[in-house]
Order: sequence, then C-alpha cells, then structure tokens
Amino acid sequence: MRVIITGASGRMGRMLVRAVTEADGVQLVGATERAGSEWMGRDAGELAGMDALGVVLSDDLSALPAADVLIDFTAPEACLAHARYVVQNGLGMIVGTTGHTPEQLQELRDILSASPVVMAANFSVGVNLALQLIEQAAGVLGDDYDAEIFEAHHKHKVDAPSGTALAMGRSLAAGRDVDLDDVAVYAREGITGARKAGDIGFSVMRAGAIVGEHKAMFVADEERIEINHVATDRSVFARGAVRAARWLQGQSAGWYGMREVLGLD
Repeated sequence: MRVIITGASGRMGRMLVRAVTEADGVQLVGATERAGSEWMGRDAGELAGMDALGVVLSDDLSALPAADVLIDFTAPEACLAHARYVVQNGLGMIVGTTGHTPEQLQELRDILSASPVVMAANFSVGVNLALQLIEQAAGVLGDDYDAEIFEAHHKHKVDAPSGTALAMGRSLAAGRDVDLDDVAVYAREGITGARKAGDIGFSVMRAGAIVGEHKAMFVADEERIEINHVATDRSVFARGAVRAARWLQGQSAGWYGMREVLGLD
C-alpha cells in the first residue's frame, strides 16, 4: 500500500512517517508541507528522526507519485484542498484533522461522497473503546447522573474542546438518545443558575506538553463513575491511523469510523 502524508513536518506528521515506515506492506511515497515551510525539501525520514527515506517534503501534491491512501492531520482548510486531490486521483483518505465548522464538514463530505474515507476525532484504539463504553454507560445511567467531560492538551493546540472530547459528548448523547447540540454546555461564568437536568458539560485545559487526557464523568449524589483515557505518546494515534489505512484499502466508497475499523459495531 502506497501512502502520502500531508503536514509531514508537524508533530503528528513525523509520528505518521515513522508509523508508516515501520508497518509491514506499507510504503511512504509522498510527504507534503505548506508552501514556504522552513522544512521544504528536507527528507521526511530525517525529520522523523530516522534514516533518509528518499521522500522529500513538497508543497505540490500534483508532483507526487501515484498512491493508494492519503493521511491528513492538518487544518480544516488544508484538509478540504487535500480531499479534492484525493477525488481527482482516486485515492482513499484518512482524516484525523479536527476543528471543522459544520459547513466545512459538510463540504468535506460532499467532496468525498464517492471515495472511501475513515474519519475519526481520535485514532487511538483505547479511545475508541472508551467511546463505546461511554455510550453504554450513558444508556444505563440516564440523566439521573450528571455528565461532565474534561480534556487537557498541550499549549499549542488551537481548537477547543478537542475533537475527541466532542466525540465523547456525541457518544454520551447517543446513549441518552438526545442531540448533543441541544444539551451541551461549553462555558460557565458568573451567576449561571442551577444545573439543568440532562446537560453535558465540557471543561478544557491547555498547558505544557500534555499529549492528550480525556475523561467522561457520570455523577450522582451517592457515587461517581469515570471513564478515563490518557495518551502518553502521539505514536498511539499514528499507529491507529495506519491501521485504518490498511483496513480502508479495498473498501467500497463510504464514510467510515474507527468502530468499523476495529469491528466494534
């Protein structure tokens, strides 16, 4: 399987280069970065702390060799441009980019409507197991238990709440058979009044070099249940994305998630 990685000089990009290189039957054939990047022309393997791979960073997708799958962990606008390239060249796409507006997400779905795609807020196997547990717990506990979601990331992360925190919220809302948009509370300040039954609250921390911490809490007067995931190395996301790419090869056009990749449905 031949893979292109966009945003290959970033934190996740470098991890993806390593994960692709270490995976059996997977070959890195292209790596891109935004125009004007200080890393342009550098070997992707060297940037990832490995021996040179003979794959240099480019800002021109059209100049890259043929590939089977493109893996994108960049930014929403760049992701849309990469999706157009995927369609034009008949690739599959792994989308790990977060922070899309609803309009951008709909545009992305429209662009990729005839392509095989795996999109996930988080490609960690552990996180995706946690999402299923959260949905099950929410269904059992109902809104008799107050629900809160906490997440923490490094100080350079630009979107909040994280895509994973929102995915937890959607899983929790699905377990309660409600729409997250109707019950989410993203900010509290001043005289907020008493908590409303059924609310799903979010809190966010940005500090230091935190890789990723997520916690869903179900709180009653008598007890508290927590479903917690802590990532200590970004390689867990990269390995999950490569696993998804290998699964995607040969799949028919469709919009898939990690539940399908892991056989959790």
